Amino acid sequence: MALPRASVIDPDRPTDMNDSHAIIESRRYTTRAVPLSRPLDWLVAGCRDFLRCPGPGLLHGAAVAVFGALLCWQIPDKFWLLNGAFTGFMLVAPVVATGLYAISRALERGQPAGLMTAVHAWKPRDSRMVVFGLLLALAGTGWVMTSAALIWACAPAPVATPEDFLRLVVLAEQGWLFEAWLALGGLLAAPVFASSVVAIPLLLDRDIGVLGAVLTSWRVVMENPAPLALWGVAIAGFTLFGMATGLVGMLVVVPLLGHASWHAYRDLVRAA
Repeated sequence: MALPRASVIDPDRPTDMNDSHAIIESRRYTTRAVPLSRPLDWLVAGCRDFLRCPGPGLLHGAAVAVFGALLCWQIPDKFWLLNGAFTGFMLVAPVVATGLYAISRALERGQPAGLMTAVHAWKPRDSRMVVFGLLLALAGTGWVMTSAALIWACAPAPVATPEDFLRLVVLAEQGWLFEAWLALGGLLAAPVFASSVVAIPLLLDRDIGVLGAVLTSWRVVMENPAPLALWGVAIAGFTLFGMATGLVGMLVVVPLLGHASWHAYRDLVRAA
């Protein structure tokens, strides 16, 4: 999802009649600069929400773990495909956590929060969430296919297991395959992350169009490149931990990151 030209707008500039509707919508929200250490505060707040309402978070984490286990069961000897599927999960994770955003919002407002709070968040009043979810799913599918094609075509032998991936890709003698795999992943993941880091919570919380939410998300990233780079590394690190524990860690990782992402949005975006 490439950076739209309109995302470089100045929110303080007076509205021009030639401005698109998405730019006008985005200007309704101001973005806030935060210190580099702020992602730690989001994680602490996310942990607090998880402990206050653990049931829905555990169900979200269990659903992700079961889905991952089914992938492993269906294609156990094709790690060249599995690794792309697992890493591609990080691209669609903002949509997966929609129910958790709703729970954090309810807790923030002092309202009752439970499983039905999360369920109601999955009943879209319009097509905005569906459209954005489909865009992220398309990006995730594109990465799965790209990753699989690169490893299948360029690895010197079939990559059937994690050990094969380590030996034939990460530690390959030619020394370029793993670098190319990382570069392609970063090329796709960076703009998707920038487009979605606060977009889904914003769509849930406010009446704004998909492009307006994406423009706001890009403004947030442009104002906070270092903290959000650290936040992206934290998300990747926790996700890899969840996968390395045989997916059991996802029971905690998914709700922790989901609730923390809501607090990131609330910290970074304000209504003008």
